[in-house]
Parts: sequence; C-alpha cells; structure tokens
Amino acid sequence: MIRNDVAITPELVKEHGLKPDEYERFVKLIGRTPTITELGIVSAMWNEHCSYKSSRIHLRGLPTQAPWVIQGPGENAGVIDIGDGLACIFKMESHNHPSFIEPYQGATTGVGGILRDVFTMGARPIAALNFLRFGEPDHPKTRHLVSGVVAGIGGYGNSFGVPTVGGSVGFHPRYNGNILVNAMAVGLARTDEIFYAAATGVGNPIVYLGSKTGRDGIHGATMASAEFDDASEEKRPTVQVGDPFAEKLLLEACLELMKSGAVIAIQDMGAAGLTCSAVEMGAKGNLGVELDLDKVPTREEGMTAYEMMLSESQERMLMVLKPGMEKEAEAIFHKWGLDFAIIGKTTDTLRFVVKHHGEVMADLPIKELGDEAPLYDRPHLANTHQPTIAADTVKPPVSHAEALVKLVGSPDQCSKRWVWEQYDHLILGNTVQVPGGDAAVVRVEDGPKGLAMTTDVTPRYCEADPVEGGKQAVAEAWRNITAVGGLPLAITDNLNFGNPERPEVMGQFVGCLRGISEACRALDFPVVSGNVSLYNETNGQGILPTPAIGGVGVLDDVTVNASVAFKREEDALILIGETEGWLGQSIYLRDICGREEGAPPPVDLVAEKRNGDFVRQLIRSGQVDTVHDLSDGGLALALAEMTMASKIGAVVASAPEDLALHAFLFGEDQARYLLAVNPDEAADILYEAAEIGVPAMVVGVTGGDSLILPGGEAISIETLKAAHESWLPDYMAGKA
Repeated sequence: MIRNDVAITPELVKEHGLKPDEYERFVKLIGRTPTITELGIVSAMWNEHCSYKSSRIHLRGLPTQAPWVIQGPGENAGVIDIGDGLACIFKMESHNHPSFIEPYQGATTGVGGILRDVFTMGARPIAALNFLRFGEPDHPKTRHLVSGVVAGIGGYGNSFGVPTVGGSVGFHPRYNGNILVNAMAVGLARTDEIFYAAATGVGNPIVYLGSKTGRDGIHGATMASAEFDDASEEKRPTVQVGDPFAEKLLLEACLELMKSGAVIAIQDMGAAGLTCSAVEMGAKGNLGVELDLDKVPTREEGMTAYEMMLSESQERMLMVLKPGMEKEAEAIFHKWGLDFAIIGKTTDTLRFVVKHHGEVMADLPIKELGDEAPLYDRPHLANTHQPTIAADTVKPPVSHAEALVKLVGSPDQCSKRWVWEQYDHLILGNTVQVPGGDAAVVRVEDGPKGLAMTTDVTPRYCEADPVEGGKQAVAEAWRNITAVGGLPLAITDNLNFGNPERPEVMGQFVGCLRGISEACRALDFPVVSGNVSLYNETNGQGILPTPAIGGVGVLDDVTVNASVAFKREEDALILIGETEGWLGQSIYLRDICGREEGAPPPVDLVAEKRNGDFVRQLIRSGQVDTVHDLSDGGLALALAEMTMASKIGAVVASAPEDLALHAFLFGEDQARYLLAVNPDEAADILYEAAEIGVPAMVVGVTGGDSLILPGGEAISIETLKAAHESWLPDYMAGKA
C-alpha cells in the first residue's frame, strides 16, 4: 500500500512546475494518481535543470570524442588523458538563480557543487575558475550582488583550499534581473583510478555520506527551471547553505575510501538532492533502488519523505559499496567526523522505492523517470543577421588616446584585481600564471607538465549573430590557451539563455550551439562536460545569450610559457593575423561611440587554427615569451594591457594606409595575436610566417614609459594604470 495524505490538485501540479500534459504523461506512466512524494520526485526529475527537455535534442550534435577523451558528457564531469598516467577532470555549472536571490550562499554552493562533481570521480581539485555577469553598474542591486557573489566564491574556495585562478567579470543592463554565476573546477586523477555513477550488483548497500539533511534548498532545481518575477525574493528558502570545511572533510574521506577499494559507484547529491542521485545511479546501472528514509541523517525534527527527497542540503554523497566493507568505510567517515549511514540497497526490480516509517511513499519505474522525461523540439527562429558596419561610417567622437583611457577604465575592461585578490589564487603552491592574463597556468604535481585554463564568451556577438558568436566563444578560449603556450584539448560549456518557449530565444540557443560545434570540430577541441541554464529571464526580459566556454589545455613544460607582460625594452612588436578593422559590435563602437549594433567579426576557423598553431610553436621553441591574444578593444587595448602589466611602454609605428586609424587600433578582427620578440628574431619569424601563409607585420617597438600611438598621441603608463585600476574599487566603495 502506498501512503498519500495529500490530494493532488491542478494547482499543486502547477506549483511543482509541471504542465498539465506533462502531469498526464506521468499519471499514464505509473497508471495511477501519484503520491505527494512521487509528485515531488517527478517535478525534480522532469524540470528543465535536470532533464534538459528543451535542449538535449540539440546537444546531441556537439563533438564529444577525441583520442584523449576518456569520458565525455553524461557523467559528473568530463575526463581527458594528459599523459604520464594522469587524467584531468573538469566541468562548469551555473548557480544563477540562487545567486540573484541570495548572492553569498548562492555563489558558495555553486563553488561547492562543482568541486564535488570533480572529486566524486576520484580527482583531487587543483583549480577553480568562474564566469560572472552582473547588471548595469547604476542598477540599485548590482553593487550588493557583486559584493555577495565575490565574497561567496572567495569564502568557499579559500576555506576549502583550492586556488581560484581565473575567470571573467562583466556588466550589462540585460543582466539586471538575472545575474550569471558560473563556476568551474579542475582536478587530477590517475587514469586507472576514475570513479563513475553507474551502480552494479544486486543487493549491494547504498550509503549516505557527509553532512546531515535539512530543509534548505527544497525545490532548488525547480526554481532554477523557471523565470523570475517581482516576487523572486520569496524564493530565498530554496537557496542552499554551504559549509566549505565540511566539504574539505568530505573530499579527504571520499578519496581515502576510494583507495580502500570499497566503492562501486558514487554520485554527488546536487540538484534535486537524494532523488536525482539515487535515480541516476540505479538507472545508469540498469538496477532498481530501494531507500529507507528512517536511516537518513537529518538535522531537523519531523522531516517528511517529500522534504528529504527534495532537500538540496550541501556536502552530501551517495555511494554503492562492496558488501562486507561497510565497517571499514564507516570507520573512515567517522574518523573525518562525517555521517555514514546505510540507507538502502540495489535491487533487480528496476523500481525506485522510497519507504518512511515503514510505509511506501514512492514506487516508480526508475529508468522511465529519466528516459520518459518530456523531450521538446521547440520552435526556433534564426536570428536576423545585422548589417556590416563600414569603418568609414564610424566617426571618432574623441581622440584615440582619450578613447583608450576611457576603455581601460570602463566597467567591462577595467582591472578586476578587486575581485581576484579576494580569492586565494596561490594556495597549493602550483599557480604559475595568476589571474589577469590570457589563461591561468597551473603546474601538474611537481611538474614539469602544466595545465592552462580559461573561461570565455562575448555575449553581444552571440545576440547579433548566434552562429558566429558561438564560434568566437570557442575560438577565444582556444586562443587564450594557445597564447600562454598550451595545447588546447577540450572544453566544458555553460549555456546560459532566456526562456526557451520563446522562438527567438530558442533560435539563439540553436545558433550558438551550431557555432560551438563547428569551432570544436575545426579546432580539435571537443566538449566533454557542461550545463544548460535556461529561463534566465525576469518579467519577460531575457539575458543576452551567454554560452560560456571553459577551456583546458596542456603545457609539456610550465617553464616554457608566454605571458602578456613585456619582458624587455626594444623588442619588436609583431601583429599576427589579418586586420580589416572590424568595428561591428566592438567595445569601441559601444562604449566610445554609443552604438551597440552591427554584425560581429566573422570567425575564420582555418585561420584560427593556422595562426594559433604557429604562435604556439614559437612559444614552445623559445623564440617568443610575450604574447597577448586580440579580442575586446583590439590592438590598442591589448597594447595597453601589455604595457600596464610590465611598466614598459611601446611605440606603434603607423597604421596601414588603406585603413582608418581608429579601425586599425580598435577593430576586433579574430585569429590575431600580438607578440613582443627579440629584434634579432623578428626577421626569421616574419619569414616563417610567410612560408605557411600566416599574416604577420611589425607594428612597433617596446620601450619608454608611455604608449605612443600613430600620429604621436602619447599616454603615460601611469595614466593608463590609474584609469584601469581605479574604477572597480571606487565603484564598490560607492565613489564611482
């Protein structure tokens, strides 16, 4: 007999985020009216956040395989082989809605969740990154949100003991009602010691590990699958509360237990908590699962089966253990001061059975909970392509020097030191390149091998042309890893979009995915993990399409790398790549000319690969140690960042005669890098480039204490740094 004390009404079904036809589909599947616990379970399993019902039909087209890919999408995190018997395990996920409601806890639990995804697979986390987008600076909530999110990321990562080595911070009015907090974690494991989620063996014990279960986070996954309105503050109780010190203990206990040989399968309790973790473990292993909730450790009195199944309390794991090793496993967890409880067993019934107080609260077909989830091929409109902006139609409103000073001190392009200095980016002692460059570099164990990692996307490009924007996001991640000397190996993605039920939003999603796929194939840069975050919308106003890309690459020797800072005076400045002066959707056009319009720069993937491979070879051969990729703000902004990083100035000789100077300086043509090289090497490099068809030209020389633009406009490094470093601290102090 199945116990049900609550009448299931249409209003209750709606509150659980199920549409009437979805509810009827569920009733037909189980052949009766569900219990309230079963309704809660299916609302969690069939919401957008867990089932990917609007996106998975399109995700199938992503390239996910390569000789170095050990595990692609579908597990807790992706796994790539980096040689010497080592694997890199990484993933990126969103905590957007919770962070808007409660920025500190939303951000902390986002970091905690992604760290668990990595160490669930047997990896020790070695680095964290993030991708953050906030509303316009003068919006009344923005400063509060920035403060809370940054404090939350730092508070969790610093306490857990993992360096936060990279990220991205930006502002735009379209994020006023829906900020983005995407967290990425990277870990290391032996290739022969990777753990997966699929349960095996009938009658094996299912064990609950970690912190106790409370009432925090109930309906967190459902809340993340709905757009916001003016009552979003009322959803504060759906935000989880994190404890980084408990998570550190959980990490050590899990890794110790894994070494004991006791673990058959392991799953993090993330979105939808006990429900999703138990169902996925059973379904992946073609087994049934039976749970006894009387055995679940709780921290609150009188919790119902419904509450326990949907709680998203943090720092919890579910494992299937080898029979006979329960006592050994329990001793390990008790040594670390953590809860350990046998709460169920695997069965051969293919049923998901939940018992509480001796009564059956849920009895559902386990595989169908995932396999029969709704799948939508939603209508999607191809976005209209924007017109090309001819450079001669853009009249510079101020001098080039004034424009550059304004750009380096703008909210998007200013120094984010105020942010990353709140993160411990040096803990563990393996950070080779700190935040502020093209990509972070972290030593692998004792070296010499290293990993390069970055997060990238240009949302304004994605809105103007989703296909080109998707391509550019991948290409920029590939360039940033290349620019430090890394060989790009794979990406994780975090696809942040608005309401998929609107055809124009779904068109953005489909277009960006097509561009991402094309770039990944062309650059041998497969997708191994990721996350889809939809319904990022408040009162009908959606965010900019923001498919964040987290890239990882490998350096054979971390001592052979390149950085953005000039190393010497009198080095020749060589511009790699074709420069046409593309101003459409550029930062110059938006922030200097007040025009956010036009087609974004086209991405030539053949040129990207050719130019990038050439630059990487120069770094690895020791010919070049100073490289910056060109993106936002073009050549001028790259030069400014290189001079500020080194306190060595530069002189830009002259622009091509057939190109307007502002287009040459600020155009955002793709597949470009700026190198500073020993003048004795310059001729050889230009010759090598010409031999393989890589456009290359000398544009200037390093030296002095100013950046001197063509025509003699000079800006002191002091002036640039004052503008660059002051905006964010002043803003956060209420002065800007």
